[in-house]
Amino acid sequence: MTTVFTHAVVPLMLGAAAGRQRISGRLLAAGALAAMLPDADVLAFHLHIPYANAFGHRGATHSIAFAALLGLLAALAHRSLNSTAQRAGWFVGLATLSHPLLDACTDGGLGVALWWPFSDARWFAPFHPIAVSPIGARFFSERGWHVIVSELCWVWLPVAVLAVCVLMVRRASKPL
Repeated sequence: MTTVFTHAVVPLMLGAAAGRQRISGRLLAAGALAAMLPDADVLAFHLHIPYANAFGHRGATHSIAFAALLGLLAALAHRSLNSTAQRAGWFVGLATLSHPLLDACTDGGLGVALWWPFSDARWFAPFHPIAVSPIGARFFSERGWHVIVSELCWVWLPVAVLAVCVLMVRRASKPL
């Protein structure tokens, strides 16, 4: 998995670049939380649910179905997110989906159950350059530093470039 901070940075940077007229502060916060939420499945370790189980780490919460469910919930809660139903649903759904897609690009673990409930098979992206993050306190180690550097190069920098491009397009499309 990538670190929780990196999962949040994708919707935060892109939502901020889109602007408050499109993505309200509440919707931005909901997107960041939704992008981190799939890793709540680490609680499965404490419940003695095996990693490879559909409800283990990187299982059902790392699926397109889970992202769609959170998107639907956001659409239903659009008024409290100061957004339209369609925008809230898409933003939160895609923010959630960014999580398993990033995890599928890591160099460790069992892959993600992207197609759950239709398949329990775990999937990795064909290209997986991101160093997998250690779970728990081991993050504060030499290995943890290696993970942060990897994420800065493979996630933060490309997302920042994309966010700057979105911002430039927004500014260029404003009437003078």
